Amino acid sequence: MSLLPTMIELLARARVDLRMGLPVVIQDETSAVLAIAVESLTTERLIEMRTLGNPILALTARRAQTLKANVYDDDICRVIVPDGRPLGWIQSLADPSDDLRSPMKGPLQSQRSGRPNLAQLAIAMTKSARLLPSALLVTINNPSDFAASNGLTLLDHASTTPLLDESSPLHPVAAARLPIEASQAGRLHIFRPEDGNEEHYAIEIGQPDRNKPVLSRLHSACFTGDVLGSLKCDCGPQLQGALAQMGEEGTGVLLYLNQEGRGIGLANKMRAYSLQDQGFDTVEANHRLGFEDDERDFRLGSAILKELGFSSVRLLTNNPNKIAMMESTGIAVAEHVPLKVGLNPFNENYLATKAAKSGHML
Repeated sequence: MSLLPTMIELLARARVDLRMGLPVVIQDETSAVLAIAVESLTTERLIEMRTLGNPILALTARRAQTLKANVYDDDICRVIVPDGRPLGWIQSLADPSDDLRSPMKGPLQSQRSGRPNLAQLAIAMTKSARLLPSALLVTINNPSDFAASNGLTLLDHASTTPLLDESSPLHPVAAARLPIEASQAGRLHIFRPEDGNEEHYAIEIGQPDRNKPVLSRLHSACFTGDVLGSLKCDCGPQLQGALAQMGEEGTGVLLYLNQEGRGIGLANKMRAYSLQDQGFDTVEANHRLGFEDDERDFRLGSAILKELGFSSVRLLTNNPNKIAMMESTGIAVAEHVPLKVGLNPFNENYLATKAAKSGHML
């Protein structure tokens, strides 16, 4: 038995490090970089990184398109940081909050040489940490010695990348009876992923027959809509509507996945809302931040259903991607049950964008 951390545990540690403003070391078989999240970068650490070499700023292709920077690496862009550029300039490339006030950030020079794989992993790590998808990188030698002497987490590209691409296994932690307004016959199940990320929940109504399609909904956490009653989205009414229908039928399972803001986290969601106030729609705002339209992992919902013993569902959704995901992961969708609720003057443009750009059936 070993007390040394596994790669999954190192990945969880690195995620926390990046959120706290610590750099991590990323290596492959031929090279290594010191990587730090731009969102948590400080002037002091920027100065320290410059003593090691010339830094490169890794951005997503989505963000680079907004900045009019050349993209040579498909999904990311590696911007060369000129000498003397201050922290504020670097952060303005990562954060679009002042784009309209100061649209000209460049000219920007993108790196073309060298493999982009370490920069791609650094971007994936910042996304996993729910930070702005951007990282400052500097090449280093002797990565094992460097990480050990500075107390930094060392990630191996070949071992770490598959873990980020896969859906982390979920394990049941606890369950208990929970009477709720929609049904007194409620039961809440808690599931914890191996990778140290947020826990996810299943609200079971009644005693659904495991041999029949269960009325089910994949619901992504929405603090603003579910808790505060925000009028900017239809999440709160969808949550209550789904539970109410399950209560009326006497059985059902609502999967509550902690993937706020389509998987970008609450802080980035508020950044997107701020951009929407500037006139961008929800998809445009996500792209300007450097994210894709939807960063969620719906495979988590399928895994929970299987753990609970279900193999088929009557799916409450307006999103065709959820139906396709269920089918592709071995959960049969016996029926698509529409859930059209919550339209109001504050979210009509948001819902129109979901229909036009994301294919929602509204």
